[in-house]
Parts: sequence; C-alpha cells; structure tokens
Amino acid sequence: MAGSDGLDPEESVREAVERSRSGAPAVGKVVRDRFSSDEVFQRIVAAADEEITSGSRELFFSALAGGFAITITFLLYVSLTAETGGDPVLSALLYPLGFIYIIIGGYQLYTENTLPPVALTLERLASVPALLRNWLVVLAGNFAGGAAGAAALAFGSVLSPEAATVAAELSQKGVETGWWSLFTKAAFAGLIVAGVVWVEYAARDTISRLVVVYLAFLSIPLGGLFHSVVSFTEMTYLVLLGELTVGVGMTEFVIPVLLGNTVGGVVLVTVVNYFQTTETRLRSARFEGAKRQLSVREWLFGGLVGRSYVPLIDTTEELPPDEDTYRVLVPISNPRTESHLTDLACTLAGEREDAVVHAVHIVQVPERAAGRYGAAQRERIVSESDDLLESVRERAETYGVDCETSTVVTHRSFEEIFTLADRKRADLVVMGWDDDRLWAAGRAERPLSELTNQLPCDFLVLKDRGQDASRVLLPTDGDDNSDLAAEVARGLHATVGSEITLLHVVDGPDEREAGERFLADWATEHDLDDAALAVDDSGDVEGAIAREAADHTLLLIGATDRGLLSRLLTDSLHFDVVNDTNRSVLLVERAIERTLRERLFGG
Repeated sequence: MAGSDGLDPEESVREAVERSRSGAPAVGKVVRDRFSSDEVFQRIVAAADEEITSGSRELFFSALAGGFAITITFLLYVSLTAETGGDPVLSALLYPLGFIYIIIGGYQLYTENTLPPVALTLERLASVPALLRNWLVVLAGNFAGGAAGAAALAFGSVLSPEAATVAAELSQKGVETGWWSLFTKAAFAGLIVAGVVWVEYAARDTISRLVVVYLAFLSIPLGGLFHSVVSFTEMTYLVLLGELTVGVGMTEFVIPVLLGNTVGGVVLVTVVNYFQTTETRLRSARFEGAKRQLSVREWLFGGLVGRSYVPLIDTTEELPPDEDTYRVLVPISNPRTESHLTDLACTLAGEREDAVVHAVHIVQVPERAAGRYGAAQRERIVSESDDLLESVRERAETYGVDCETSTVVTHRSFEEIFTLADRKRADLVVMGWDDDRLWAAGRAERPLSELTNQLPCDFLVLKDRGQDASRVLLPTDGDDNSDLAAEVARGLHATVGSEITLLHVVDGPDEREAGERFLADWATEHDLDDAALAVDDSGDVEGAIAREAADHTLLLIGATDRGLLSRLLTDSLHFDVVNDTNRSVLLVERAIERTLRERLFGG
C-alpha cells in the first residue's frame, strides 16, 4: 500500500529516516551514502546519450588515445616483471595505470564502452545498428592506438633488453593459450571492466572511483585474465618483431579474447544490472521515454527504416502512415528570432486545404551535460519551450493555418530534422540557414552523404535578409528542383500576390530563340503564364542571376545535380550569388527516389 502522500512505501521510509532528528541510519547503513540502482541506471543513460550520439571522428580519436594509453599498461607490466624477477604481485602493481588514464581522462575503451550504449539499446532508445557502429568505431580506434604503441615499444628503444625479452615471452604465452581458455578468462575480464563502469557511476567521489578502478584492473594480471586491447597490443608487438603472423595472432589470440570480453561485459554485467532496476527505470531515465521507444523494426534496422535513436526529451508524436494531411515541418532553434520561417511556412500552407504547419523547437544539449538533466529540469525545459512557442502558434492563427508545436532536446542537430520529418510524415521542411544555426555544424550519426541522398521530403532552406516576397526571381534549367521551385512560386503568387520572373541562361545569341521557346513552354507547363520571362545569352549563370536579382526581393533557386543540403553542411556550396547578394535567398531541393546503385555510387 502506498503512503498517504502517494509515495512508494520504500521511498516514504527512506525520506522519513532522512528527516529524523537523530539521522540514525536504517538497517545498519549510512543514510543516502550511495545511489540506488535506479539512480545509477539514470546516470548511465545520461552518459550513454553522449556516447551514442558522438560523431565517428570524435569517437575514433578518443579511442585512438585510449588505445595508445594501453601501451602504458603493457610497458609498466613487462618492465616490472623484468625488474622483480617475475614476481606475480609486484610486477602487476602498476598494470592499472593505463586504464586509470583512460577512465579519468574520459577516453573511449571498447570493454568499458559496452555498458552505457547497451543500456540504451536494451531500453529500445537506441538501435542495434547504432550500438554496433559505436562499438566498431571505438574498437578500430583502440586497435590503431594499440598498434602505434606497440610500434613505439618495438622500434623506439623504450624497453630495456630484459623487458623486451619479457614482452615477447608474455605475448607468446597468450598466443599459446587454448581458444576456450582465452574466451573464458576474457569473459571474466569483461565482467570486471564493465562492472567498473556500474560501480564508477555509483560512486560519489573521485577517491572512490580511483580505488575501484585500480583494484578492478589489478585483478586482471593477478587472475591471469585477458583484455582485448592489451592482447592486440601484445600481438602487434610480436608481429613487428617478426615472430608471428597477423592471421594467426588475430584468430588464435585476439578474436577469442574480444568475444570473451564482449560476452562478459554485455551478458554477465549489463543484462544482470539492467534487470535489477525497477520497472520505473525508463520513466526516470528519459522524459516520457516509455511512450517513445523505437519500434522493433527501428530497433533492428535503425536509420534504414526510421529512427535510430530517441532524444533525451521529445514531445512530438509519430503519425500513422495513412495520414492525408499536407504537413509542413519547421525546425526552429530560437522561436524568438525565427518568426520569418513560420511566416513562409504558413504562406505556402495557406494555398492548400487540410495543410498543417508543425513547428519543432530543437534544443541541442551541450556535450558532457546530460547528467544534469533530471526530471525537474526536463519538465522546466519543456515548459519554457512551450511558452516560447506560444508566439509561433499565435502567428500561425493570423494566417488561418492549423499549427502544431513540440519540443525536442537532443545531442544531435541536423540529423534530428530528418528523423522528425520521417515521424511527422512531412511533405515539406522549411528551415533557416545561418552560420550560427545549431545545425550549421552538421553533426550527424550517419554520414551526411547518406542522409542527404535519401531526403524524406522536399526541403526549402531560407537565407533571410529581410523577408519580402513581392518580386521573386526563379532561374530554371528545367530539372526536378526547378519544378519544386515553380510550385513554391505559384504558392507565393496565389497567397501574397508575388510577381514572378523566370530566368533561363543560354550559351550564346545563337541559342537565344531556343531558350525563349523553352522558357515559354516551361512557364505554361508549370501554370506560370503570368510570369515575366527573361533569357540571358551570356552563358554566365551566376552573373545573369546577380544582374536580375538586383531588381527583385527574393531569389528562388533549385538545387544542382550535386545536391543542396550536403553542400551546405560541408560549406561547399560555392555559389557566390547566394552569399554576395543582399536579397533573401530560398534554396529548394526535391526528394527524389534514388536506386540502390545511385545511393552507393552517386548520381
């Protein structure tokens, strides 16, 4: 039975004890000297947010540093073994130092990295592909760093002759150990290392963390256990000395250790610790997380079929696939200063029946800050965001357009727009672009080329320089993106009475007549017969656009064959007129179904 205030009985007793005058501990334990299992799980989820959303470059170089730090462990272990005559205790005393460097320094280590991302994956807040990507990048970085360290030891005259002999003997001993014995010993090592993560997040002070890390990693050499990154470093050392081939070293030494570490870390620790937490763990870990888990297909296939990750806070709801409403999604980083995006979206939606504008306030969480976002903080973020979005809803009402708003708090920026477009079944995304925009950094979990080659819907990107759509210039060469630009132009003409000018550039006077016929036919085909027609025979596309834009207030440009979004994100949209003109520029890109061959090889 719950207490009179609605609290869980266990929580009520705990709070009562904490409020007692004497402060006497309950059941022989110091009051609140440690985190509960649920609280530890919540802290791990916060850390997993940072790891699962880190870019591949960040992960790799952090793992590279971690792999090289393992060299310190190898160096000290063989040096002390040589100096102490192989004493099993004295030679292992400094073995944990490399691991302490990694954990205190915040570097990535494969075995330590098993726990936090798996916690998200078990909760279906991250997909299996996202987890595997995280593991593979970290493992590649660790192995590269370990190989570099092994090369330094083999050719850098760092080891004494005695220590070099011991290093070769210890490495050879691992290679000569049986496959099953390697696996089981490595599984215990994986249990210890992943367990360190759980205990580390349960500790309340740095001294406790240091003691736990030191004792845990000291047990690896004392117990004759194996760690995959250390084993890879040892194997590489033997290969560089010419005493072992890579194939034999990997199959008979590194791979069984790697598999054992993984099984020990995931099964023996992660799953056990996961299931000891209560059924409320998900609600405490994420804002309304239980309602936002990945579907089974998303969990298994990630971004190939939908979402690959659930943001920290997300008040949006996924729409059913049979939704017929024309939906315009407007991602906003600052509702106070981006009213022009709402105006443009409402203007375009105004010409359609059953159109809805959905404004999403995307709040990007700073790295290494997720741990500060408790339940009260999350509720406050959502409340403040909703207050800011009230002005967006009021603005949409003036256009007579239905408007929805929501808030997303996430580590990602640009990729979140794609995820939202999928979930909201968006037909059109209207977004702004400036150097200070959150998504201008282009942080994404998947490669940008993969994202931008599979657009979920049409995109409009506005570079605002004082929005005025009274006179619109639309250059065209007849491609699909020009078709989308024509749709936008028709919408602006129908809703705000924009005067439209169509521009076509040909290579010389001899082609002018053909260019005029093309432009007239194109205008008729796209219901723009009232538009003014301009043909430029200079052959200079940018120069022609710049000259015509001087007499217009908005430049409407379709993406080239090389795409728009990918070039904006990589700062390679070298189209001077877009940057040099003092007119607002609206860039458009149409969602085109690409074949598997085109996705793999471009086109």
